[in-house]
Parts: sequence; structure tokens; C-alpha cells
Amino acid sequence: MSSTIMTVDDSPSMRMLLKAALSDLGYKVLEAEDGVEALERLGGACSAGNGPDLLITDINMPRLDGFGLIEKVREQDRHRNLPILVLTTESSDEKKQRARSAGATGWIVKPFHPDKLAAAIRRVLH
Repeated sequence: MSSTIMTVDDSPSMRMLLKAALSDLGYKVLEAEDGVEALERLGGACSAGNGPDLLITDINMPRLDGFGLIEKVREQDRHRNLPILVLTTESSDEKKQRARSAGATGWIVKPFHPDKLAAAIRRVLH
């Protein structure tokens, strides 16, 4: 059975690129356009027994940014160990440290290369 990855990004084109890359790698993809929708989908997917094995989130999004999403996910017992990769154009050490402090597992800078994305996913999923 393939792993399920939830992608969270307010850019439709980035969600499309991620879905294509992840589908090519054999993953099932759930999508959300910001942190609020991601939390809603996480709640629904988990109650249906279809929770993701990995969360990939952008940082800069409306309603609830990536930092807030990571913090809220980590507050929930059932998601305490869910791997979370940050995929963003941000590359400052300060932002990386803030993401790590919030509970992020790893960091990928946009634009991503599919091979680097695959390697990052393998590191946190296996």
C-alpha cells in the first residue's frame, strides 16, 4: 500500500507540481490550500482512517501560515509523530529554526527538484 502525503500550499500551480511529482513517485496525495483547510482535512481524513503519512507545507499562506499549522498539528496527540516537511522559498536560518522549534521534521527550498523531494521524503518516511 502506498503512503499518503498531504500538501499544503496556497499556490494552485505549486499544488499541481507537487501532486504530479508525488503521484509519479507512487504516493497518494491529499491537498489543502492553507493551514485552516489542512487542519479540517486532517481531522476528516483521520476520523475516516485515511490520515496522511507525511505533511508537506508552505510557510507563507493566508488564514493560517505554515508555522501556525505545524504548531497546531503538534498539539494533537495523534499527529505528534507525523513527519512534516517545509517546502518554501524562504531559506533564512531564522525561519528554519522557527520551523524546527514549531516541530518541522525537514526543509526543502522551492523550486524543488523531484529527486531532492524524493530523497527528503525517503529520509522522513522510512
